[in-house]
Amino acid sequence: MILIVDDDNAIRSSLVLLLRRAGYEPRAAASPREAIDLVRSVTPDIILMDMNYSLTTTGEEGIFLLKQMKIFCPGTPVILMTAWGSIQLAVEGMRAGAFDFITKPWNNMMLLKTIQTAMEIYGPGKKVVETKMDTGSFAGVDIVGKSNALQQVLETVKRIAATNASVLITGESGTGKELIAQALHNASLRSQSPFVKVNLGGISQSLFESEMFGHKKGAFTDAFSDRTGRFQLADKGTIFLDEIGDLDMSCQVKLLRVLQDQTFEVLGESRPRKVDIRVVCATNRDLKQMVAEHTFREDLFYRISLIPVHLPALRERVEDIPLLVNYFAGKMAGENRIKQVDFTKEAMAYLQKLSYPGNVRELKNLVERTILVTGKTRLDVEDLKKTGIAFPGDAGRKYAAEGDVQGLSMLEQLEKAGVEKAMEENDNNITKAAKVLGISRAALYRRLEKYK
Repeated sequence: MILIVDDDNAIRSSLVLLLRRAGYEPRAAASPREAIDLVRSVTPDIILMDMNYSLTTTGEEGIFLLKQMKIFCPGTPVILMTAWGSIQLAVEGMRAGAFDFITKPWNNMMLLKTIQTAMEIYGPGKKVVETKMDTGSFAGVDIVGKSNALQQVLETVKRIAATNASVLITGESGTGKELIAQALHNASLRSQSPFVKVNLGGISQSLFESEMFGHKKGAFTDAFSDRTGRFQLADKGTIFLDEIGDLDMSCQVKLLRVLQDQTFEVLGESRPRKVDIRVVCATNRDLKQMVAEHTFREDLFYRISLIPVHLPALRERVEDIPLLVNYFAGKMAGENRIKQVDFTKEAMAYLQKLSYPGNVRELKNLVERTILVTGKTRLDVEDLKKTGIAFPGDAGRKYAAEGDVQGLSMLEQLEKAGVEKAMEENDNNITKAAKVLGISRAALYRRLEKYK
């Protein structure tokens, strides 16, 4: 049963008709008191409620009612209805525990999709796509590891894969956020449709609309032919917005409008286009902190982070390092037609002591580089030390004691030392240093700025 709470009779009637046609069982309440009386005796599957019930437009009545609903029906998702001008009010509702919000006048398809997503996650008939979760294979993606930290992430992915819920994947650079996004798509009901990857950190503000929404020939200077945007390419599938924390504020507004009702306009064309997509975002930044600093829109944050998934750093799952090392070594041997390489116990123990500021990407880089440089079939600690740039635990503690700490943690000092050494050995060439460190150019720029 879906409970509709709104003081406008026309809106209640319209929603009741829409939901009945969609196969749901709607019940309507004209006031907060009537709604509270109803939930005392029955628990709805979903609550669809307005934010204002009098001449005031502060939304205080809606927030108060939401908190009451959470007391009587703590497990029931609440979808708020608000005018576009009061998005900030809806954000406050999300903070107070709302599942999502829609704007008035609403788009019927978007509303039904939001309800369907809530049903799939919280409803009695939710579906879960079964996936294979053994080492090295998850939903057709090479994700290696048996640690509890990683398995919790995969369990979450398994649970939400079949839904249309937006997902925000967070974690340090090199932890494998793109792999998780790919696994989400592969395990979803959209797996036969496109999976479109977009690195927002590499798109300039001036090209954002053209890249994301496309343009018509002649729409602007140098637009010599039509271009299909990324959202159109991802129709019926999944769009993966990587490095969303790097998106300019003006572009955030444009993106929010598309995610709100999944419509956009091609540059040079006035007709809105509709798309059916699932949005998965990723960042290595602290978006909550950015919201507090007013460098990331709060309404966009709540729109993209319905389901948060945090990937642990490699240092938080040390037990996975031997599995990863053997996996990378085996793949390297197969791709380059060389003999299989193994590692001594001492070498493996040494690898487990390194700090890995570049995480799995850095470990992969170190293993592959050592295999290629040494040409040996059995690698020991000395081989790794000759080709590695990171400090093991003992050396790191010595560095922390003797170096200029400048208020940095030991891990940050290790990271700073690694960056300095990579830059020095590569004549300050950003591209080469980033490759050696096993991180992206953008990630290296951030570390150079961080350590001045």
